[in-house]
Amino acid sequence: MADLLLAHEVSELCLGKPPLRSLSVSATVGDALSVLRTSEGISISVWNCDHSKSRNSSFNGDVDCLCIGKICMVDVICYLCREENLSSPSSALKAPLTVLLSKSQGLVRHVEPSSSLLEAIDLILQGAQNLVVPIETRISRRKLLQKPSSTTVHNGQEFCWLTHEDVMRYLLSSIGLFSSLSTVSIHSLGIISDEFLAIGYHSPASAAVEAISLSLADQTSVAIVDDDGVLIGEISPFTLACCDETVAAAIATLSAGDLMAYIDCGGPPEDIVRAVKARLKERNLEGMLEEFCISSSFNSSSSSDEELPSPTTNHQSRLGRLGRSGSYSARMVSRSEATVCHAGSSLVAVMIQAIAHRVNYVWVIEDDDAVVGIVTFAKMLEVFRDYMLSMI
Repeated sequence: MADLLLAHEVSELCLGKPPLRSLSVSATVGDALSVLRTSEGISISVWNCDHSKSRNSSFNGDVDCLCIGKICMVDVICYLCREENLSSPSSALKAPLTVLLSKSQGLVRHVEPSSSLLEAIDLILQGAQNLVVPIETRISRRKLLQKPSSTTVHNGQEFCWLTHEDVMRYLLSSIGLFSSLSTVSIHSLGIISDEFLAIGYHSPASAAVEAISLSLADQTSVAIVDDDGVLIGEISPFTLACCDETVAAAIATLSAGDLMAYIDCGGPPEDIVRAVKARLKERNLEGMLEEFCISSSFNSSSSSDEELPSPTTNHQSRLGRLGRSGSYSARMVSRSEATVCHAGSSLVAVMIQAIAHRVNYVWVIEDDDAVVGIVTFAKMLEVFRDYMLSMI
């Protein structure tokens, strides 16, 4: 049975996937921000194309094009959080797009539609976050000329990309092939990592900027914990990617707990917005106020391929305990709540949790809600890969 699954091609996972939107590597941060504001997805592919090869080609068929990375609003937010950029965001937006690209190698990898599922899993385990796959139906020259400039069309070809979640969804649809594995606990499988990113509830949110960048690269999240290590919520890159650039001002001025309230699904409460503006003035960061109208943090657009996250496990009781001091974040913070499980949870149960809430990880907690670790799609894929190979 496993050999049939291994024979499946990447193209089978691409059915219905929308074409990528793209930017040239020569664009600026401001260009990226403009596209992200209007994009139906949460991330944009960045391409480096050598058009010198197309001078004698009427259809650009000889252009050497390569996707070299991706960016999302989190990259812009973390960039604007730098002290020098908070004071002069207009100058920061003129910087080349390359300042946003991750220094990590291999986060984006090109694969052919005929590549096998196992090859895709191997690339993910080597560190790839997204696999760039040509959409097999080539488009006509007329349609090519009608395409918006931000749509990824290279060599008359559109592209889509596959994520960890796409592969996990595909494996879940074939979970019957892994009946002896799916019910095993994540503890027994040894896939719980005790190395995770965390910040104190009352700590300045600005102290989490580096952790947010790391969690974006790792496709995890930053846990918000109290003094006893109890998991109160999280600052998720996926949630921040659905916000707009004004969140940089909130990160620079609020505590981690209040930031959770700021990025709540209803948008930031007016009292928090007033506090952010007042603190920006106190720090003489008038440039941030002038450049951006700080009133609402959420981008209302989303796509069927990259939807907004759903509310998860209710942590109101934990927030209530911390909120009695008058903190803004005593409010319900559904977008900042974390998806959690226990060490005894089965592999398939954790898969379903993560997929249902559109995250690549699940926090592992004890009975007292203390966070003890995290389990990721990458770790789950290691288990599935080893299992499939053992059955050959």
